[in-house]
Amino acid sequence: MNITRNSLPENTEDLSSGVYRSTANSELNHYQPGSTLARLRNTDGLGPSTLSIIMEAEKRGIPWRRMDGCSKIMLGYGKNQQIIRATITGKTSCIGVELADNKQETKNVLKQAGIPVPEGYVCSEEGELLNALSELQFPLVIKPLIANHGRGVSVNITNEVNALQAFRNALKICSRVIVERYIRGHDHRLLLVNGKLVAAAHRIPAHIVGDGKSTVHQLLTKLNGNPERGEGHEAVLTKVSVNCDTENLLKQQGYGFDAVVPGGQTVFLKSTANLSTGGIAADVTDEVHAENRFLAERVAALMNLDICGIDVIAPSLAVPLSKNGGAVIEVNAAPGFRMHLAPSIGEPRNVAAAAVDMLFPPGSESRIPILAVTGTNGKTTTARLLAHIAQNAGYNPGFTTTDGVYISGFKIISGDCSGPSSASTVLADPLVDFAVLETARGGILRSGLAFESCDVAVLTNIAADHLGLKNINTLEELAEVKASLLRSVKKSGWAVLNADDEHCIRIAATLDCNIAYFAMDNSGEILQNHISEGGLAITVVDHNVIIYHNCQAETLLNLDHIPLTMQGKVRCMTANVLAAVAAAFAYGISSEHLRASLKSFRPGPELTPGRMNLFELNRFKVLVDYAHNPHGMTELQHYLSQVSARQKVGIIAGVGDRRDCDIIELAGIAAHCFDHIIIRQDDNLRGRTLDEMNRLMIQGITESGAEVSYELIRDEKEAIRQAMARAQKDDFIVALCDDYPGVTEIIKAHQN
Repeated sequence: MNITRNSLPENTEDLSSGVYRSTANSELNHYQPGSTLARLRNTDGLGPSTLSIIMEAEKRGIPWRRMDGCSKIMLGYGKNQQIIRATITGKTSCIGVELADNKQETKNVLKQAGIPVPEGYVCSEEGELLNALSELQFPLVIKPLIANHGRGVSVNITNEVNALQAFRNALKICSRVIVERYIRGHDHRLLLVNGKLVAAAHRIPAHIVGDGKSTVHQLLTKLNGNPERGEGHEAVLTKVSVNCDTENLLKQQGYGFDAVVPGGQTVFLKSTANLSTGGIAADVTDEVHAENRFLAERVAALMNLDICGIDVIAPSLAVPLSKNGGAVIEVNAAPGFRMHLAPSIGEPRNVAAAAVDMLFPPGSESRIPILAVTGTNGKTTTARLLAHIAQNAGYNPGFTTTDGVYISGFKIISGDCSGPSSASTVLADPLVDFAVLETARGGILRSGLAFESCDVAVLTNIAADHLGLKNINTLEELAEVKASLLRSVKKSGWAVLNADDEHCIRIAATLDCNIAYFAMDNSGEILQNHISEGGLAITVVDHNVIIYHNCQAETLLNLDHIPLTMQGKVRCMTANVLAAVAAAFAYGISSEHLRASLKSFRPGPELTPGRMNLFELNRFKVLVDYAHNPHGMTELQHYLSQVSARQKVGIIAGVGDRRDCDIIELAGIAAHCFDHIIIRQDDNLRGRTLDEMNRLMIQGITESGAEVSYELIRDEKEAIRQAMARAQKDDFIVALCDDYPGVTEIIKAHQN
């Protein structure tokens, strides 16, 4: 194609031949330019370069998330993540970017290395400009020292008057201006990724082609009406705006906006060929001479840029620059991919593939193991135990629970962190190589999951809790919410379910992944059938934790050697152990690591805060737990039936946003657990009054038929203080806490 950078072509046949490749259906142009959706995409959407990298990552199964309102994207998870912002990556050299931003310094570096660059000077004042003009011969190029998208650039300047005007325009962009010799030839962009040339384009300035009857204004309107053109980067091509550069260029070519352009005549509208100013691109990758390819790769190395765009003016890239007088005029950090992904002429190049190859070389990982835990009760303890197992196995886990987010064993965020936002925090942490995520129903209903797939998902149980909230009214509906996590398991991954729970069994039949069961009852039909078929199952036989897999049985540990189970007396904790063992073994953690982890995981404020924390004081004992629904209270009742004490005192509370029947049932079960009950209430009654909560609790106690005394003490800290002050030798106090850190502090102070 015979089009120079800033002069009218002698032959315009190629421009009027209609060979532009249609990209109306391109994946990079989803919305009709000018529409409301297109405007939203232009302001809040991602640019074509970023989108192309994301799309290539998705093809390879690499997860991604947007990290801000702009184009900062995290590809992958945890320690295997890579960060990009457009085509700047986490591997991009800051020094390289700074060098590319300073055009004169770039020229100096390249010139010293023997790369052909145009001769020039840097000026800040008009006097310096005049001195430069005396040293250089016209034609010239004048441009800001630091700028992008062709802003403030004037080319093919042939006299002093135009040079002064161009200098003043450039000063509006930057206080320092480059004046350099104009190189004749075509405008080319060479794209290099990871030091290798991946694409080359011939950039053609915005132009119109006359039809012998339409004016410049009419042809420009028609050009901008092309559905492939939009504002900024919203479409494959950019609309052409009219500015002083357009007006001056038209004047040089002898045209006004009302002038009729002869048929076949090309009229240029911009002096630069940037796509952002309306230019188009023709792919010339296959034409690049080997010497020019080598030169470009040297430039990328000299600039220390992992992704860079090299602007070259030359008659052709098929001939070495050393022979045709071409030169490198700029090097760009964060070059746009648009011209290569969807050139108007020639073959599109999947340059994003090279970028993703660089970020994630073949054989490298983009993900980290994700083990997610859901269910009504036992989620937090199971998640904590899994994280402990992972850490003992050599991983650096991050995990989420209802009391916080933990990285490497340190709590980094406090609060209920069982939703997708907290999970995202773990998955985005570059230190984490193993994620254990407690996943509650509320977060699923509110925002879904933080990941599209996981390696292992655990469903501990389904019991009445939170019913009547968020339009979830039955256990079947609650089970369906929990099942969404199990359905996110990879086909090659594992769903771990409770074979003692009918809802879990029904869910298992709907899953398309490997199934592992755990069960306290080792005689259940579902469990036994699963074992006989060679499936993975964990259960208790003769007080031992047994792993069944591939029709083989392995004794892991006796319950007496697993502190969390309290010698097997705490049924719910034993079930949590089975669930965690099943999940860890399914993922690939060895039996040896499992044994060591179970022995070293001791219930208490450090590892299981607020869950079966037993404090032995001089004369009595205090148990701190979180049982807050009928199912949890029933499990506590089973444990307390094995405890001998002079008197059992329970400090209990209902939860305000539960159904009346659930609050009454919880109090009724508690009445059969204790000799005396202190009814306290949470600070947040969740929409109920204090009198209403107390009435429901008293109703549950009185309707239970149990012979138990009770009293009302609103504040839980005051309740534990009074209970301990009255305690006699061999009493057993159970504090069902909301603020368990505060209650634990009071108990420890009394202990000392």
